[in-house]
Amino acid sequence: MNDEPRAVAERYARRAAEGVADRYSPLRPEVWQTLHERQRALLRGLAAQGFTDLSALRLAEVGCGSGGNLLELLRLGFAPQHLTGLELLPERHAQARHVLPAATTLWLGDATAAPASVVAPGSQQLVLQSTVFSSLLDDAFQQRLADAMWSWLAPGGAVLWYDFTVDNPRNPDVRGVPLARVRQLFPQARVQATRVTLAPPLARVVCRWHPALYRVFNSVPLLRTHVLAWLHKG
Repeated sequence: MNDEPRAVAERYARRAAEGVADRYSPLRPEVWQTLHERQRALLRGLAAQGFTDLSALRLAEVGCGSGGNLLELLRLGFAPQHLTGLELLPERHAQARHVLPAATTLWLGDATAAPASVVAPGSQQLVLQSTVFSSLLDDAFQQRLADAMWSWLAPGGAVLWYDFTVDNPRNPDVRGVPLARVRQLFPQARVQATRVTLAPPLARVVCRWHPALYRVFNSVPLLRTHVLAWLHKG
């Protein structure tokens, strides 16, 4: 049996040894502009869904990493006791536990095996994944994770999806997840999607010329490689 969680851990360890993490430092101009663009799109989406009290929303994040997205949600007004993070890698889980409030639930392990005491079926208004599925190379495991996420949603809730859609020929440890694949993973979802994020290799080049060029190039939709999607349940 293919052990995809173990394979994911090995891929991340290999990338860490290669020093890839520096590419994602928020001190880099292309990174902070990507983060700001995604945050604006998220806020527009929350407003469009009619959410007025973010502190009342229950949200679980698959692959919460060191807690960056959950910290961002706290700043936006989500309540710590209504946030849950699930993380496969022990070192990232430990970092998240260090920076997040004690009231925020964190679980270490394969999200598909998370017990109901951590995330109960039908308990969440939102389930977030950010560049997790592009790191999963096993189709069957992708589907198991999608099914688990869908089961956690309450009727009227939504999976909040952010991931890239095209392959990176320089990185065999990831693969793009086209919108057609997203629809296949969540066949019952009503999908609203928008393209965001200037292609990172291009963003790194243009920001070396001048950070302001990020917005110029990102104004061309065909140069955006990621999708921010709301996958509605019911």
